[in-house]
Amino acid sequence: MGTLKDRLNEDLHAAMKGRDDLTTSTLRMALSAVRNAEVSGNAARELSDDEVLSVLTKEAKKRREAATAFQDAGRTEQAAKETAEGGILDRYLPAQLTDDEIATLVANALRAGGLTSKSQMGPAMKAAQAAVAGKAEGGRVAAEVRRQLT
Repeated sequence: MGTLKDRLNEDLHAAMKGRDDLTTSTLRMALSAVRNAEVSGNAARELSDDEVLSVLTKEAKKRREAATAFQDAGRTEQAAKETAEGGILDRYLPAQLTDDEIATLVANALRAGGLTSKSQMGPAMKAAQAAVAGKAEGGRVAAEVRRQLT
């Protein structure tokens, strides 16, 4: 099918043809974030699918946080829009792991690394994040690592 960026572009064109304003604006925003990531740093270069996925994950997280902030401020219409944008971005992200799956992966990573004390939080997080491989938010993984190290 091509790269993830190609898929985003194809879906953008389909949304534009279908006059789906929310999807169009969301995908334009996502592609803009990808282009910004491509030109940041020393040399402009094409991002790999994993790097594009990382950008999309950050954008989806921004939408969730914004939706929560708007909800807390009583701006339900704006919160609903942010939630809908996050849902569109979620289509391109891998399925998130359940809490039980995270617990199992973290336990295996800690056992393999011989990590048992809270003072080893840094190496434990590195091992756990490698095991989870972007299929769960860092906060959920960190909470599970802290729970298992105590």
